[in-house]
Amino acid sequence: MTRWPAEAIWEEVFAVLPGFSVEVLPEVDSTNSELMRRARAGLCDPVLLVAERQTAGRGRLGRDWQSDTQGVGATLTFSLGLPLQPEDWSGLSLAVGLSVVQSLHPDLQLKWPNDIWWQGRKLAGILIETASAGDQRYAVIGIGINIMPRDGDGLRTPPAALQELMPGIDAPEVLQRVATPLVHALLAFVTQGFAPLRAGFHARDLLYGQAVVCTDGTQGTARGVDAAGVLLVHTEHGIVKINSSEVSVRPAPGASPSSS
Repeated sequence: MTRWPAEAIWEEVFAVLPGFSVEVLPEVDSTNSELMRRARAGLCDPVLLVAERQTAGRGRLGRDWQSDTQGVGATLTFSLGLPLQPEDWSGLSLAVGLSVVQSLHPDLQLKWPNDIWWQGRKLAGILIETASAGDQRYAVIGIGINIMPRDGDGLRTPPAALQELMPGIDAPEVLQRVATPLVHALLAFVTQGFAPLRAGFHARDLLYGQAVVCTDGTQGTARGVDAAGVLLVHTEHGIVKINSSEVSVRPAPGASPSSS
């Protein structure tokens, strides 16, 4: 039986986020889907929802997120839901990713706008959704992290696993490391936005200086992000800003993503 640090996380977070709760479900279709259903029903309290198994995990742009092929603990899947009212939502996924990698290991990198990579392979993904909550928005921040090595058949990007980098670490320990700092990062984002995090993101930027191809047809060299977290691509026509959540960015064919 997996022992989750639910009470320890609750004790750390409750003082700064009244009404906060931690739930662990043995199975759910998707932690994001569950919290979005609750939000639409008017349940908008701050909550950390962990699933030992997801049957219909989702990633960005409607992609599936496989999380149950090797049993409980092979991946960590959770969603953090809380009412947010930042002045500017720009860069939120980058702030989330930066908080996660800073809590885990200095060798992890960030691929704009919502992936965590290690040695040219995807380790984790982030999916952010929102629902109306009175005069605020209820943000649901879903994170999936590969803990144990797994088969990459059928995946466009080969998977990495945290145990390759941090042998012996397990899903409960990863949750313990990332949950509380993530809450604090989100509360700071509400008041400060992304701008103070730009340098931190730059230090972890997988794409910086790489030739990239965007699904909107843009091709060029990635030049980091601006103060709002917008991707800057240097093309033959000058700097192009990529800020649509519907645009995917990949290293150009033949380019080798940087790695630490």
